Amino acid sequence: MSLGVAAWAALNARKAEREHPPIGQFIEVDGVRLHYIDEGEGPLVVLLHGNLVMMQDYVASGLFDRLATRHRVIAFDRPGFGYSERPRDRAWTPQAQAEILQKALRLMGLTRAVVVGQSLGCLVALAMALEPRIEIDGLTLISGYFYPSARFDVLMTAPAAVPVIGDVMRYTVSPIGGRLMFRPNVRAMFAPQSVPDAFDAHIPREMVLRPSQMRAISEDAAFMVPAAHQLSQRYGELRIPVRIFAGEDDAIVDARTQSGRLSGDIGQSVLSLVPHRGHMIHYDDAGRIADAIDAIDAIDAIAIE
Repeated sequence: MSLGVAAWAALNARKAEREHPPIGQFIEVDGVRLHYIDEGEGPLVVLLHGNLVMMQDYVASGLFDRLATRHRVIAFDRPGFGYSERPRDRAWTPQAQAEILQKALRLMGLTRAVVVGQSLGCLVALAMALEPRIEIDGLTLISGYFYPSARFDVLMTAPAAVPVIGDVMRYTVSPIGGRLMFRPNVRAMFAPQSVPDAFDAHIPREMVLRPSQMRAISEDAAFMVPAAHQLSQRYGELRIPVRIFAGEDDAIVDARTQSGRLSGDIGQSVLSLVPHRGHMIHYDDAGRIADAIDAIDAIDAIAIE
């Protein structure tokens, strides 16, 4: 039975990749192949997606296209997601991801950017700003998790991050459980709004549920709490513009104890708590978020002058 499920999971993963081939470009950094899309002209904006999804989340929300009319926009598949690799030779903490993504930008000849993170991508964005390898001109943080707290979802997913045990789970238990829970999890992400058609069109379920991406999802969940603890000790060091967006009805991350607290710790930040919106607020407020990124660019242009 277990061998049959494992073979079925592997076949489904290959079928998903045939049906949904890469849409972007690749760059190799420290032996790791990263997948990204790169469009537009102007000041650089880097987009970092959350857990579960891929870089296409920013395409589905409309934020990528809005920004590309006035900026050069690069959206990465974070390591292990989409078509970016996640080798087992290191612990892929948010800090490690921040380091390799900045190295990738430097290899592209890019030296400064505004960085946008959503959900777990916020921790990667903050790590980039706290340990910059390029000039980080500002941050826009959407529905982020910033401070350690008890997380039932981490307890549920962490076993799949354990070597050997996790490998067995990802080819036996996880393929079945993941399919049963995928739709409820997505509905919770968008609640109280409904799931838009664009999400289903751009984020295929079978790509998310590949064993390789399930490993990345589980590891990111396991690293999330300790990374928040480590990074939160340093938020007060930030001196760059920071815009924070959160939905008041977020069912995944409590907006007031996370985004609200972060705003208090970063004196120059601007917080937008939006009523009747949830974790995927960038689908409903792409225009306002894009305007906030433009404002950061304007502040930076004045500073340079």
